[in-house]
Amino acid sequence: MGLLSFLSAAKERAERFLNEKNIVTDFLGKVEEKTGVKKKILAAGAVSVTGFYLVYGYGASLLCNLIGFVYPAYYSVKAIESPGKEDDTKWLTYWVVYGVFSLGEFFSDIFLYWFPFYYAFKCLFLLWCMAPVAWNGSRVLYDRVVRPVFLRHEAAVDNMVSDLSGKAMSAAENLTREVGRETVRGPTVDKTGLASAAKQTTFTCSWLPQNPIHPALCSHPNR
Repeated sequence: MGLLSFLSAAKERAERFLNEKNIVTDFLGKVEEKTGVKKKILAAGAVSVTGFYLVYGYGASLLCNLIGFVYPAYYSVKAIESPGKEDDTKWLTYWVVYGVFSLGEFFSDIFLYWFPFYYAFKCLFLLWCMAPVAWNGSRVLYDRVVRPVFLRHEAAVDNMVSDLSGKAMSAAENLTREVGRETVRGPTVDKTGLASAAKQTTFTCSWLPQNPIHPALCSHPNR
């Protein structure tokens, strides 16, 4: 019963999407006018080709990520622009689960990459997470995995973030203070170098005759 309801809801959502006016339906409409093939058949063919490409094609990772990003991003923008809040919560939940999944995939991709039909299963997983049903993947995983873990460690994470933020602000303030101090002070003078230069001048002038007008100055014999 659950699978039938899922398929029915997916079909209904697909038909609703094909009846909307957007860039995809506009393109399918133009193809339908030129070929005489209905949009439903064109969409079904495109889905079949995509599934085949995910299994055997090159660049399946990019295609899979586009499927998991473009469609949810489009409906997330629509949710932001809509007056209701329910769709906002739905897509925020999806992005939280998508982020957790991407983080886990980052560390395990080197092993999962060799798994047969990995990107096809990944695409099915992402489609389940964005499915237009109450028990879609993002809702199930958030309620059963993400939310319990978050509530269990929320206080510790908040303290850690607060400490890191305080240390970062303190470091930024110290750096700004040091830069300002160096700017006001100007370039530093090497007193050791000046003393050495003075000694060298005295030693050089010791064998020259004194200037009669200014005895402190050396007078060159050829002047």
